[in-house]
Amino acid sequence: MPDLLPRFKAEFFKALAHPARIKILESLQTGELSVTELQDKLEIEASSVYQQLAVLRNKNIVETRKAGTTVYYRVRDPEVFGLLAVARRIFNNHLIDTRSMLEQLGEGELQNTPKTKSKRAAAVSAR
Repeated sequence: MPDLLPRFKAEFFKALAHPARIKILESLQTGELSVTELQDKLEIEASSVYQQLAVLRNKNIVETRKAGTTVYYRVRDPEVFGLLAVARRIFNNHLIDTRSMLEQLGEGELQNTPKTKSKRAAAVSAR
């Protein structure tokens, strides 16, 4: 029983581990959509949409509603959108850290260029 939650989390994250599935979930944030609507919105093949929805459905992340011959998909638990928002914030923090590191590297390279070295030498000899 103690392994139940870690296993659930691992399987849940495996179900999210594909860019198309993330895009599908983000698209469903505005409400339920059919496969055709998802295909048009995401510009991916219907077979791929069906395949990715099957994974999400098997893990109970999305559920369906049938209206006539059209099947509509929606996210089963809206907390998924909170998780995606947290992932976006983590990504943004990562980008900020990477940008800061690149700026620091750029400043270090700038200080070591021949022009900068000669300007620094000229400033020291002028003192």
